Amino acid sequence: MLQRLGRTKLLMIAGAAILAVALATVLVGLFVFRTIYGAPQPDRNAPLGPLDDLTVSENIAYIPDAETNPRQQLDIYAPQLAERETRPVIVFFHGGAWVGGSRQQFRWMGAGLARQGYVAVVPNYRLYPEVKWPEFVRDSASAVRWVKDNIADYGGDPDQLVLMGHSSGAFNVLSLAVEPQWLAAEGMDPVRDIKAVIGLSGVYNMLPLTGDNENAIFANGYVEMINNVTGNSPPVLFPVSPADWIAKSSDPEMMAAKITAQGGIAEVISYPGLDHSGTVTAMGDAFDAPDIPIQQDVARFLKEHGVTVPSRPAAASTGGEAAPQS
Repeated sequence: MLQRLGRTKLLMIAGAAILAVALATVLVGLFVFRTIYGAPQPDRNAPLGPLDDLTVSENIAYIPDAETNPRQQLDIYAPQLAERETRPVIVFFHGGAWVGGSRQQFRWMGAGLARQGYVAVVPNYRLYPEVKWPEFVRDSASAVRWVKDNIADYGGDPDQLVLMGHSSGAFNVLSLAVEPQWLAAEGMDPVRDIKAVIGLSGVYNMLPLTGDNENAIFANGYVEMINNVTGNSPPVLFPVSPADWIAKSSDPEMMAAKITAQGGIAEVISYPGLDHSGTVTAMGDAFDAPDIPIQQDVARFLKEHGVTVPSRPAAASTGGEAAPQS
């Protein structure tokens, strides 16, 4: 009888241990999933409505023969006023941990930037498993080259190019800024051709690699970009939040410190209490955007570094007057 009770107790303990391991595995899996992809995002395109106040051009191939690969195409959102005056250009690269995300999901961002008076360009770039690093950085450079050559046809000023990215997209644009070889391969120079770079809640230090995706994506001779910083780069603004546990603010703080120590220009602006999407939703006027002055902060930074910050065009739906950005 006692022996039977002992076996029962052992089985109960073993069962509890197996359950605990299974639960821990699930929790770790959820943590990894949320770290890579973030919390589930709402459809921010849904409330957009008609874009009658904008000129929208979609599905433009930015490299030869890319008509059949939507991952190497871009969309352009321009104020209708851009037909009468050239405007500064923001090229926005989406996030998604290099495994997800698309320009179509960020129509609200293109529209939001255009309604602030910029000509907004939203490219796709190829993702894992189709490609690994550095191919998505090369795609980003090719998109910027296309914009430099063609954006005047859409009302944009090719001499006032600003690169902006969120999360992994911020990694892409900072790579173009501080590692000149990527744009040099396209006949461009980041200091000469890029007025400023805005990294929204970016991830910039990848080592040590953790997880199957990261190991697969960055195993091909990857070197941390912070090791390549010389200070010979366009001015960089890093909007961050200490509450963002996906893209920790220590990353951009380290990068900004290295850039300024090397004689470059970098600034970190911290917005307390935001989640990982807070900076990008506020920049793009999403329906769920937090109330932070990021648009004003970006406009001030751009103005300080030679960008003619546009006035906000009148909204076609309201008939209101254009209001200058402060």
